[in-house]
Amino acid sequence: MVTRAETAAATRRTLIRAASQLLDEGGPDAVTLRAVGALAGVSRGAPYGHFESKEHLLTQLAVEAWNALADDVEQLRADLDADPGARLERAVLGLIAVARRQPHLYALMFSIPADAPAAVDAAGRLENEFLTLVADVVGEPDAHRYGALVLSSAHGIAGLELSGHLAKDTWGVGVEQLVQMLVDAIRLGADGRDRIVRQPD
Repeated sequence: MVTRAETAAATRRTLIRAASQLLDEGGPDAVTLRAVGALAGVSRGAPYGHFESKEHLLTQLAVEAWNALADDVEQLRADLDADPGARLERAVLGLIAVARRQPHLYALMFSIPADAPAAVDAAGRLENEFLTLVADVVGEPDAHRYGALVLSSAHGIAGLELSGHLAKDTWGVGVEQLVQMLVDAIRLGADGRDRIVRQPD
């Protein structure tokens, strides 16, 4: 026999899938609790029983996206036979792939304030997974600053590609090659070759 808790959990998952579909098709403006309920085929009041507001639902979509990426990066970490740099490249490309496949979701992930309680754990989990991969390439002492460089660069690459300002015929380089160059550069920097360390003013 299915319990009430199991039924409620299944309804919540259905609502989240419906919200994700609406987001992909029309962006955040298309995601309303009424539209989500209609697409999910539940009663008009059902979405309000699971989500306090549209903003709460959108935040949940961002949290799910952060956690899904963290799961992917965790699997990459488990591939100990792969070169550390190759694992980091695959993780960065995985982040960029979200922007390519689901640009509205990607934008939503980075529009939720970093200190929003619901997003802190999920975003922090992905950041920690990335830091572990970065540490495998550059060492633990430099992991945080190089990790910030990797994530900010990945975000910039994704944004430029989405906006059309990263056309290969203009720059003569594609996303995959840029990511490889990024990882090679931080590896060289960590090895102390061709590095200039600037002290803060």
